[in-house]
Amino acid sequence: MATKLTGGNQQLIDFLQSLYPLNDEIVEYLNQAAIEKKIGRGKLLLTAGEVCEHYYFIKKGLVRGFIIEDGKEITTWICREGEVITSIVNILDIQAMGENIKTLENSELLVMPTSGIQYLYDHYPDFNRVGRKLLERYYYDAQQRAIICRIPNAAKRYEHFINTRPELVNRVPGKYIASFLNMTEETLSRVRSARTKSRRKPVSGNQETA
Repeated sequence: MATKLTGGNQQLIDFLQSLYPLNDEIVEYLNQAAIEKKIGRGKLLLTAGEVCEHYYFIKKGLVRGFIIEDGKEITTWICREGEVITSIVNILDIQAMGENIKTLENSELLVMPTSGIQYLYDHYPDFNRVGRKLLERYYYDAQQRAIICRIPNAAKRYEHFINTRPELVNRVPGKYIASFLNMTEETLSRVRSARTKSRRKPVSGNQETA
């Protein structure tokens, strides 16, 4: 059983332990290799076209991924505390469109080089199970994003967002939620207003008389 560490990397280790048990050597390597960084709001972690050389574990804060099309930023994902982020496109193919990654809040991140992750895969077969579990988790997230893109009704897209990412609804600025849901800010405002009114509308029914 892995030794319980008390350093700044413990949050990452606990997260990975929840996916698959880690031996002491893996824990020690993570504790030494992952570096904590505090990043201010609105700072770029990665620019499209750059080779992505790191994985990031969000200890605190919000981070989003986006592409730029015709001069317009299009949000592709939004992540919060307790999630691992990177850009697989930027790791695998420098010629692909790639993503930009930027903080939405003042954030505390644990930064792990991709070479370090590869070292763990090569030297500790059990860590490949961790990688598989992460892949399963983020494939699910990607599937949910694909579903949202295919819902033709804006109100239903927003409802799906509320049901799958309720913790982000009141935390992420509306312009980024609108971009993520492929709608304008005005449309999102109307959808939210209509939803609020429908929830406040009294239920009709026969009233009993005295």
